[in-house]
Parts: sequence; C-alpha cells; structure tokens
Amino acid sequence: MNRKYRNIDYILKRSKRKTASIQIERNGQVSLRVPMRMLIRDIEALIAEKEGWILRHLAERQKINLRKNERYYLNGERFPYLGKSYVLKIVGEQSQPLLLKSGSFYLRTDHQSPAKAAAVFKAFYREKGLIQITERVAHFQALMGVQANRIRMVETKTRWASCSSKGNLNFHWKCLMLPKKVFDYIIVHEVAHLVHLNHSKRFWNQVEKIMGDYQEHREWLRLNGAEMEL
Repeated sequence: MNRKYRNIDYILKRSKRKTASIQIERNGQVSLRVPMRMLIRDIEALIAEKEGWILRHLAERQKINLRKNERYYLNGERFPYLGKSYVLKIVGEQSQPLLLKSGSFYLRTDHQSPAKAAAVFKAFYREKGLIQITERVAHFQALMGVQANRIRMVETKTRWASCSSKGNLNFHWKCLMLPKKVFDYIIVHEVAHLVHLNHSKRFWNQVEKIMGDYQEHREWLRLNGAEMEL
C-alpha cells in the first residue's frame, strides 16, 4: 500500500511479524514492514522518530544510484560474471546467441539490438545462476542443517534475494554479476532465513557464524550494487 507522511513516500506492508522495520530499497523506495494490527498513528510516530535517518539514507541512495553503468552491446564493452570482467565480441555466426568462452562474451550479430542483447544476457545469467546458486545453497544448507523447498532465479525491482515462509528461495539474476564473496554473502543471508525468518540478533549471529566477514561484503553490495546493470 502506497502512503505518504510529511515529505516521505513509503510502501506499507503488513504481515504476522511482531515488530516494525524500515528499509530503504535499492531503487530508493522506503518500505515499512509492520504487524497486522499496528495503528497508522503508531506507524507515523515511528516515521517521525526515524525521519532524519530515512532522509539521510535516501540522499545516500540517490548518490549511489547515479553511479549506474550504461552498457552498450558493441565490441570492446565489458560485462561482469562472478566478479570477473569479460570483453564483448560481436560475431557473425555461432550456435547460440550468446556464449562465454576463451575469456570473452561472444554475441551473435542478429541479437545485437539493445532489447535482444539484454534478453540473451539475462537468459545467460538465469541459466548459469540457477546452477551456481543451487550448488552454493546446498553447501551452506549443509553447514546450517536446513533445507530449502524451492530455488528460483527471478527479476525484482528492489531485492537481491528473498526467502518465503514456505522455505522458497528467490535470487535475482543480477547476483551472477557480483564478486564471488558477495554472491556467497547473499546466499548465506537467505539460507540463514531458513533458520530465522527475520533480521533479529540471532539471525545476524547465524550469518556471522558462517561468514565472519559478512559486513564487508554487505557494505560492498550497498555501495556498488547499483552498478550491476545491463
């Protein structure tokens, strides 16, 4: 539900949770997640209390989002895959529209238009991502003694990944553009939600138990995630 308090536009999401939280999403959207019966006056009191924090983080997010890369599907452009940067080469003939081989991306000329090229890159990240993420989820599940119900590659506006109450894990295809350690942090984060479906102290302790330097990778994602664009 879209709402506004003073000069802050926010999206209100009610659920069976016990506490309220405020989150600044990657696109600069303010999201409030609150208990089902929380009164609007109490919600607005929370926003008023955190107004300075919200406005500071909105300004910071705006600066970060200005750093978004605009990539062109031309010879010499570079595209990231698991932390490495690969140069793009345009070719006349090959079996598939897009291939990663010999340290380069090869894009067939009949898919060089921005719309077609973006589509085949997304398909590549989705296909490779499901394989990579399934393997890493299995690794971290074994460490935490949990089991996901289903794993999917998705495209969302604000989240890198999510975990549902049914144990379904969803990961944005852009995760495949991230450095391996940051990629692993996102997976650890979501698998830890299979243990604690919240962001409580116990949840963060679980994350730290598996990845002691997670804060470093979380900060990298906050500062550089906006650059992961096609």
